[in-house]
Amino acid sequence: MVCRHCVAKVAEVTSRIQLLNLLGVELGSVTVEGNPADVVIDQLDAELRKEGFEVIRSREEEIVSEIKVKLLELSRDGEGMRADIAALLQDSLHMSYRNLSRIFASTEGRTIENYFTALRIERIKELLLDGQMPLSEIAFVTGFSSVPHLSTRFKQATGMTPTQFREIGVRKPLPDV
Repeated sequence: MVCRHCVAKVAEVTSRIQLLNLLGVELGSVTVEGNPADVVIDQLDAELRKEGFEVIRSREEEIVSEIKVKLLELSRDGEGMRADIAALLQDSLHMSYRNLSRIFASTEGRTIENYFTALRIERIKELLLDGQMPLSEIAFVTGFSSVPHLSTRFKQATGMTPTQFREIGVRKPLPDV
């Protein structure tokens, strides 16, 4: 889950499953009463998959989910874009960055840095389509040192300049990043 809409959808799906007493839903986690049987968890997983989600069943998947939630929070915060991601993840997840990076790459098939860059690009797209900020301000709030640096990275990722995107662009839903 990567946004409030995801939280609402997961809560809706979970509440429909009989034999599950939903206690709460937050980014990246669902809390239910007791210890549901595997068949109930399988039913929940099947229903969540229809909506583009899945039940996390291993510690590695849980770690990846925690990394994604933390990076999403950072990508929404201008100061977070300039944070030392390795140190921040180590501190919040209490594991070495090397282990976090290894787990993330083996589970996701890409690096933490590549994922964070994709989140930054989606944030830039959002700000471009909003049309409220000049490119220089977008560069600043998304952690790029300059407009040319932003433009170069944006074109590498999307195949078009920020100006071209502003005219014809379409964003990916965050769960697809």
